[in-house]
Amino acid sequence: MTLDSLASPRARHPRWIWRNGELVPWEQATVHVNAVGHASVAAVFEGVKAYLADDGRRLLVFRLDDHMRRLADSARICRLELRHTPGELGRAVLGLLRANEYHDDTYLRPWVFPSGIIREQMAPAGSVCEAVIDSWPFHARPPAAEGCSAAVSSWLRIGDASMPPRVKAFSNYHNGRLAAIEARTNGHDWPILLNERHKVSEGPGSCVALVRDGTVITPSLTSGVLDSLTRATALDLLADLGVPVEVREVDRTELYLADELFFMGTAWEILPITTIDGLSVGEGEPGDLTRRLAGAYRATVRGVDTRHSEWLTELPV
Repeated sequence: MTLDSLASPRARHPRWIWRNGELVPWEQATVHVNAVGHASVAAVFEGVKAYLADDGRRLLVFRLDDHMRRLADSARICRLELRHTPGELGRAVLGLLRANEYHDDTYLRPWVFPSGIIREQMAPAGSVCEAVIDSWPFHARPPAAEGCSAAVSSWLRIGDASMPPRVKAFSNYHNGRLAAIEARTNGHDWPILLNERHKVSEGPGSCVALVRDGTVITPSLTSGVLDSLTRATALDLLADLGVPVEVREVDRTELYLADELFFMGTAWEILPITTIDGLSVGEGEPGDLTRRLAGAYRATVRGVDTRHSEWLTELPV
């Protein structure tokens, strides 16, 4: 599927969805309206990207095995019965890409949710679950895009004593949604949330890092952040670039003194932050180190830099 074909009626959705081990026509992949309420509270998911390689002949699915393992971990923590192994789900992703004949950047969303109509307010542990994989084209963010404005939210990030933030669960994202609404109401693009200790946690679906005197500093996984694969990727790429990294608790005021500041996540990739709470970050434009990291990220996911080829699952197109 090319970008030029997006205007065609068929391009409004893919032909196939993978559901419980089978390819199902998109129009038939339905549930009753009463099945989307309480059942969705416990649902877990992943966001996976398949990039068109620079040679134009391959789709490169980024960190597919890692995403499927994290989906299994999320299901375990949320007490959901996932009836497919990470390997089976990974093969299903590749099969869906082939069936839908994608030839451009593609976003894939596997998710797991309790099956049927759940009348109880809380889906019980061990609920029989459905597993679904959806897909659609996406437009990749240019390396080191123009940047965004951010603000520290009045909403605190959920903590492990209340809801496990390391889990990629739909319900967790309501926390970030409220923070994002607040940020935009106040004239900013995105929020940064603090945790219950009032230390920096993350953005609404992305981790955050700052640069100070040539060192990248990012909150630890015990700061209420998702166990982010993009964050893990960025830390490895920074090591390749010879950039020192500190992983520790971060104070709010450190954000105000940062030379550079950026979000990192599957959807946003590496997104520079140019203002925080109305203060310019550095010169008020994406910094050199952020640009270098964004370039390294793009070279990796497009197959130009092959030092981390183990992260890429190839599919000829």
